[in-house]
Amino acid sequence: MFNFLRPAARAPLPSVPEVAAAVAKGEMVLVDVREIAEIRASGKARGALAIPLATLARKADPQAPDAALRPGLPVAVYCASGGRSGLAAQLLGRMGYAPVYNLGGLGDWVAGGGQVDRI
Repeated sequence: MFNFLRPAARAPLPSVPEVAAAVAKGEMVLVDVREIAEIRASGKARGALAIPLATLARKADPQAPDAALRPGLPVAVYCASGGRSGLAAQLLGRMGYAPVYNLGGLGDWVAGGGQVDRI
């Protein structure tokens, strides 16, 4: 009855090196959902697309002329600390993207050995 109270079943979270390798091979999409000013200040994960959370629904809509994401590949998202990326993962899941992984924050990416590019 109250299924919304139960956490959704999820695929195991891949490691940062696994995500980095999959992104480099074009087998996964990595999305930074922070604001552009945040990305300019601290950089972004190597290979990540910068799509702020406020524009994600439009950029993930395959029917939109300026769509940046297309269904069919796994998606990993991150932000500054994991809150916005959690919302982004839920949104993408509702839009039909699967699997979607919330990697947490940029600090988690770096702690896991991920490279950061300055823009």
